[in-house]
Amino acid sequence: MKFLQKLGKALMLPVACLPICGILMGIGYALCPATMQGGDITGIGNQIGFFLVKAGGALIDNMALLFVIGVGVGMAEKHDGTGGLAALASWLMITNLLSTAVVTTIMPSIAKNADATLAFDKISNPFIGILAGVIGSMCYNKFKDTKLPDWLSFFSGKRCVAIIAGVVSIIVSVVLLFVWPVVFTALITVGQSIAKMGAVGAGIYAFLNRLLIPTGLHHALNNVFWFDTIGLGDLTHFWAGETSKNVSWSLGMYMSGFFPCMMFGIPGAALAMIQTAKSNKKKIAIGLVGSAALCAFVCGVTEPFEFGFMFLAPGLYVIYAILYGIFTTITTLVGFRAGFSFSAGATDLVFSSSLPAAQKTWMIIPLGIAAFIVFYVVFRIAITKFDLKTPGREDDDLDEENITLANDDFTAMAAVILEGLGGSANVKSIDNCITRLRLEINDDNKIDEAKIKSSGAAGIIRPGKGNIQVIIGPKVQFVADEMEKLCK
Repeated sequence: MKFLQKLGKALMLPVACLPICGILMGIGYALCPATMQGGDITGIGNQIGFFLVKAGGALIDNMALLFVIGVGVGMAEKHDGTGGLAALASWLMITNLLSTAVVTTIMPSIAKNADATLAFDKISNPFIGILAGVIGSMCYNKFKDTKLPDWLSFFSGKRCVAIIAGVVSIIVSVVLLFVWPVVFTALITVGQSIAKMGAVGAGIYAFLNRLLIPTGLHHALNNVFWFDTIGLGDLTHFWAGETSKNVSWSLGMYMSGFFPCMMFGIPGAALAMIQTAKSNKKKIAIGLVGSAALCAFVCGVTEPFEFGFMFLAPGLYVIYAILYGIFTTITTLVGFRAGFSFSAGATDLVFSSSLPAAQKTWMIIPLGIAAFIVFYVVFRIAITKFDLKTPGREDDDLDEENITLANDDFTAMAAVILEGLGGSANVKSIDNCITRLRLEINDDNKIDEAKIKSSGAAGIIRPGKGNIQVIIGPKVQFVADEMEKLCK
């Protein structure tokens, strides 16, 4: 759990890049429908829209790469950029070694397996990006102080980190070479079974679709239901102008349920997060989840919202996926049918409503209101009952940010704290957030809390064995810097 929370915080920086992209794409699609639907792009309005879509897509389409750098730097000690460079080396190694061209050359039999080939076609996904970020940051934390023999001394310390990350990535790639297609194929098999279960199956698909978003494996299921992998092709038949009479299922049933969830459910959940955020962090929460909710409503871009909390509160994300499953089942049963060529936002709803397979599109209003209320209530209850650390509910609070130190002798303060920690030999790492020193130590028994408090620190928190947090206030960075100097 501690690892997931640390990963969640590291993802905040790249996630913060995404909302503006969704907004640009939403405006762009509205100005230039041809970008989504095809056709000529003429006239200044269409050209501006096309330009905005491409601007937004520049980051959305490369979201995995943002996670590589964000996790690599965010999880590295002192947020050193070397971790980001090592993560990039890992990403390039894995995605190139596991590209379809390389894999089919090494193992020609894969080229004959459509499912396995598809698996490697989708290897550049957020899961691999996060994995590369973790490899880069962990290699930095472990090997940044490595000392090599004189004849290799140039590569000592931080210079060896990217090299080691590359070697680790080769090993990981070998493992994924065998594991990735097996998992991908297994999900396709699951999809084939789900397709026989009617409305309940549609709900199960939607649940798994959201649940697998962090891994990128949702593409396996999407290809079963949206495209003609096993003879379904809900999306392709819908946009081809066909109706349920032309296929063996209720056309649109594997897309329709996403509309009330993305357009209204996410804004409801976002409102719950904003209202439960700490008073001094509501503006931050509004900026992050509020803009993400707008993205979801306009054009169905949900990643800024989902990656904003899935690692901070993984249990809540499972609940979020369950709600998708429930609403998709209900939507299928009541007969609302709409389709998307990009995602289930208002833009696609408008464009698809005139197609022959569209049915009862007016029901987006009652379904949307229900989704907004349910998502809001469930999220609010879950967040408050279990004290989940969703955006705006981080540990640091208003009192800590208002702490005023008795003096600015940061060196003396750092020295007393270090003494209370049992000396520099007992300190494994020094980090800080907005108001707290976050320290990893070797021996908890050597900690003298009274000594630490005598430095003028406002408080002490011991979240777990080998970890201690010292509340300093907004000037914590200066104390941390002095402690670093003393430890050296």
